[in-house]
Amino acid sequence: MTAIIPTILASDFDGVICDGMVEYFEVAWRTYCQIWTSTKQIPSDELASKFYSLRPVIETGWEMPVLIKALVEEIPEETILRDWVNITQTILSQHQIKSSEVSSSLDKLRDEWIENDLEDWMSLHRFYPGILDRIKNILASDVQLYIVTTKEGRFVHKLLQKEGLDIPREVIFGKEYKRPKYEILRELRQKADGSEVSMWFIEDRLNTLQLVQQQSDLDDVKLFLADWGYNTPSERVIAHNNQRIDLLSLGQFGQEFSKWAK
Repeated sequence: MTAIIPTILASDFDGVICDGMVEYFEVAWRTYCQIWTSTKQIPSDELASKFYSLRPVIETGWEMPVLIKALVEEIPEETILRDWVNITQTILSQHQIKSSEVSSSLDKLRDEWIENDLEDWMSLHRFYPGILDRIKNILASDVQLYIVTTKEGRFVHKLLQKEGLDIPREVIFGKEYKRPKYEILRELRQKADGSEVSMWFIEDRLNTLQLVQQQSDLDDVKLFLADWGYNTPSERVIAHNNQRIDLLSLGQFGQEFSKWAK
């Protein structure tokens, strides 16, 4: 039976709490231009729109400039949705470039941007409607909130501080931990005091939830797919039909915990 109130609520950041889509496109475009074209160009609104709609296919950051390359080459959107893994490998092979090189270029451009104009970088992030108020309510409750994300923890902390949420730095587990999210969830549960531990985990990536689901020692963790995040309609159908995963709407997130579960 599902607990009505968790003792631990772990949440992803990008795609659940914060929408960094504009920043994703901007840094991906800069990286694309550095790798594939020597002339500075202004991306079209149409290209940005297609990138936003296809963002859910991205598993790791280096794929973002490759997605722009695929769109510039006019690979159909339905083909990208269906065969993205093979498309990435084909593009890398055709242009004799490694994913690590794309990743290095993207990270360097982002680091330079943050170092030179942190405020500008932060301005391209927005928080989903009602999320900040809900987090404030959770922080005021007995529920222990943790943020488990692939974004660097220091930037998550700065973005939250900018909105008046001074969450302790130690409850933010970011990219710097270099461990799968299921390992961090395991550690959080193990160090929790008492035997009556109820952990809930909110994530917008179906694949991440499925990896947690594969861990037999985490079979009592309640899993939620945020339907407002970076996922596709087909992924939401899969989640809906999965007995371990609850499909969570933004409206439900703003309500009491008892309204969340199936």
